[in-house]
Amino acid sequence: MKSVSNKGKQSTRETVLHTLKSSPNSKIEELAKAANVSPVTVRHHLNSLQADGLVEVESVRCKVGRPYYTYSLSEAGHELFPQKYYSLTNRLIEELKNSLPPETVNQIFAGLVQTIVTNHKGEFEDLSFEDRLDYMVDLLETEGFLARWEKTEDGYQIIEYSCPYLSVGRTHEEVCTLDTHIMLTVLGEPVQQKSCMLDGDDCCEFTVVEDEKNLVAV
Repeated sequence: MKSVSNKGKQSTRETVLHTLKSSPNSKIEELAKAANVSPVTVRHHLNSLQADGLVEVESVRCKVGRPYYTYSLSEAGHELFPQKYYSLTNRLIEELKNSLPPETVNQIFAGLVQTIVTNHKGEFEDLSFEDRLDYMVDLLETEGFLARWEKTEDGYQIIEYSCPYLSVGRTHEEVCTLDTHIMLTVLGEPVQQKSCMLDGDDCCEFTVVEDEKNLVAV
């Protein structure tokens, strides 16, 4: 099955897939606006994507009026996006866990994060906090994550809507610490995870505030 490209001009089908990746539970009208086509055209593509098993539909009932439908990627749809060599990664981690004690495996993952950050040492330490957030999002993207941040009344919210290790993480939860430790190291502030795709959530959501007294670190 052909993977989804993020380079060059996207087809309507690819735009719909990318939109559903970043905005699950979208309505037809929202997808039509994102793709700059008519709702009828989007419906045609959604029917095709459903037939291919890439998109799932859910009926939402309202207290008043007729129910409406929302669309999200299926697991097969998520697999279209880069997975960072799932099979090989899964086997390598399994071999590590079978050959080494748990504390050593954890040290290896911690060392991996340290190596990633060390390679960028000197690039973010003197940045303002919001510039660090921008830098962190770019760094996560180089590691295969798609993320964004926004400022809220309670601090800052980080949202990851694509994880390159989602399939591996279902078997080896250790990989879920990589992005969190990158956030902690670059931002220099405690981070609290609010949702996780491994738990069936649409995205991984984190909260960070500059005053650590208000937040319990992960």
